[in-house]
This record gives sequence, structure tokens and C-alpha cells, in this order.
Amino acid sequence: MSDAPVHFVAHFTVTDPEKYHVYEKGFFPILKAHGGRFVTFDDNPVVLEGTHEEGRTVIIQFDSEDACLAWWNSPEYQELATHRHAGTTSHSVTIIHGLATRG
Repeated sequence: MSDAPVHFVAHFTVTDPEKYHVYEKGFFPILKAHGGRFVTFDDNPVVLEGTHEEGRTVIIQFDSEDACLAWWNSPEYQELATHRHAGTTSHSVTIIHGLATRG
């Protein structure tokens, strides 16, 4: 794992607003408890290549890959994520700064 800053990028399309709202209400307290920082979001990003589903793209920053994965795999986030799974279609990735240092 890397100790370099990590950006978590997610894109999701809301399919059930009520279920997504439950997720949204619980999201920030869990993120903050794990040291995550909300960077930005965009509901209409400019697509430079390929196809792009409608929805929201968000970027979150963590101090390290370990911190990001601790948040993602935490029991409290996994429980909350059941509402995201029920109310959205999504995909998520991490981007690690300083790839040259990654083993």
C-alpha cells in the first residue's frame, strides 16, 4: 500500500431517490470519521472520449490508500452502502498520487 494521497472517484446514477437519500444522509459523518475530505462533484462533466452515463461524479481525498480502504471496508460504511446499492448504479476507482513509488 502507498502512503501517498489518494483520490477516490465515483460516478453514480440515482435509480431510487428515496433509497439514495438514506445513503446521502449518512455519508458525510462516516467519511469525516475516516479522515476523508470531499473535494468536488459534477452533475454534468464534459466527456472527452467514450460514453458516459448520466449522473453525478464525485472526488474524495484521503491521506493514503490504507485510509481510503479502511473507510471503504469499514462495517459502518458497508452497512450504509446497501442503500447506495439499492438506489443507484455506480462505479468507483482510486487514483494514487506518486505512482512511481507504488510497489
